[in-house]
Amino acid sequence: MTADIAPLAPAQGTTGKPPLEILLCAPRGFCAGVVRAIDVVERALALYGPPVYVRHEIVHNKYVVESLKRKGAVFVRELDEVPDSGAPVIFSAHGVAKTVPANADSRGLTTIDATCPLVTKVHREAEIHHKRGRHVLLVGHSGHPEVVGTMGQLPKGSITLVEDLDQIQALTPENPDNLAWVTQTTLSVDDTRHIVEALKKKFPNITGPHKDDICYATTNRQEAVKQVAPLVDALIVVGSSNSSNSQRLREVAERVGCPITRLVLRAEEIDWPAFEGIRKLGLTAGASAPEVLVEEIIEAFAARYDVIVDTVSTVVEDMVFPLPRELRSEAAE
Repeated sequence: MTADIAPLAPAQGTTGKPPLEILLCAPRGFCAGVVRAIDVVERALALYGPPVYVRHEIVHNKYVVESLKRKGAVFVRELDEVPDSGAPVIFSAHGVAKTVPANADSRGLTTIDATCPLVTKVHREAEIHHKRGRHVLLVGHSGHPEVVGTMGQLPKGSITLVEDLDQIQALTPENPDNLAWVTQTTLSVDDTRHIVEALKKKFPNITGPHKDDICYATTNRQEAVKQVAPLVDALIVVGSSNSSNSQRLREVAERVGCPITRLVLRAEEIDWPAFEGIRKLGLTAGASAPEVLVEEIIEAFAARYDVIVDTVSTVVEDMVFPLPRELRSEAAE
């Protein structure tokens, strides 16, 4: 894929500051699933009034979560923290195990599902494989909410998590000719390819998804980093440490040889000595990081450097996901 580099700002005059060119990755930041999830919380607050309860972080970004808290969202870890007050409960974009909505229904809670449609796609794939008698192998990271939710779609013992190549070698399924694989949506494209290739080599008859499970936004952001990272002295990923797709962006930059890579949420976290002497900086943002934080990082560098910002664009995204039916205007009215 060929990148298009377009200037965002003209060269500045001499300021006495060292020069710095920032290559801004595009696409970056919010994906359609994150936009939808945040809109779900804000729309629910508008319709029901505060408080609105949200099980787990709606998306993995502390800035976004704190912003929604100020508007009246209350984040809880489990449903037993939600009072029987009639206030709605929202399930996060990462998806939940089937037991969670079942428990909510047993209590008569009003629930709204903000699960990303691309995560729901993986859930449906896993269910179909199970109904067809296949044992499902889930490629993903243990403990991640999305993985917990996907594994919770099937009965215990009918889905196995695969995190690395070593685990594949240790797999001894009852019927190696009746297997299927699905993946977490926010994985490294390259790492997942190696794992899937190993699965196919060991289990030639394994069944995969009709279309790649890794979401379009994860793929696009990693591709943009692959284009920019070899061109710069350092690269910053704006995002939270618990964001899987943000961590993968940092790993991608390291893998293609960028000498300095950092994952930061806010400008106050920048390790300034690490960036001393750089002339080109790459900048991107995870799919749950708002653009205001990218701008904050640019402003922090502009205070110390004579900055020129160029955008490196690899693809244009136009994906939009509709709100859950109960929050759409006609249904709400």
